[in-house]
Amino acid sequence: MGSLDHNAAQISTLFRSLLAAYGEQHWWPAETTFEVMLGAILTQNTAWTNVERALTQLCADITLTPDAVLALAEPRLAELIRPSGYFNVKAQRLKGFCAALIEAGGEPALAALPTETLRHWLLSIKGIGPETADDILLYAFERPVFVVDAYTRRLFRRLGLIDGDEGYEQIRRLVETALGPDTACLNEFHALIVRHAKDVCRARKPGCEACRLSQGCRQLEGT
Repeated sequence: MGSLDHNAAQISTLFRSLLAAYGEQHWWPAETTFEVMLGAILTQNTAWTNVERALTQLCADITLTPDAVLALAEPRLAELIRPSGYFNVKAQRLKGFCAALIEAGGEPALAALPTETLRHWLLSIKGIGPETADDILLYAFERPVFVVDAYTRRLFRRLGLIDGDEGYEQIRRLVETALGPDTACLNEFHALIVRHAKDVCRARKPGCEACRLSQGCRQLEGT
């Protein structure tokens, strides 16, 4: 990995290139803050299309509130969110999260917390790791944090921005340093990375011939 200043400049250029290629993505696709939080948990280890199916089934059965989720019998909740995969585990995680949310005073109480305090609270909940916590921080509470996912690691490694063995926090802070505490920018960058990684920079059979970022790409160089 190159110097921090060099990589920061490359990240800024990458953001502008992706934005020019795809335009604004308007993420997160949800109706309420609570739906964003549930979606962040449900999207663990699955595609967003599966989460949408799970949320549609859940919304058809209950009003989407923490109390309503807790009132559902766990087997029924698991069945409703079955499309998201790992549904028994995720049903437990949803109930645990909703109980913690209510105990903390609900969304208004969380919204009043400083970002680092809120992040610490999220990470204290069973089943919520850094990526899920930052999804919630960025998309539900509009805090200036960057979400590092598998798409980010793949693209950054292929472009030589990381070596591949860096920790989550190192990559997160690299991007946040490059783009600054700009919530809208960090939101858009993450969404654009996901779009590019799904459409072009795929794990298997990447569409390198259609890629606008091919200069210096390790994938083309065979490294």
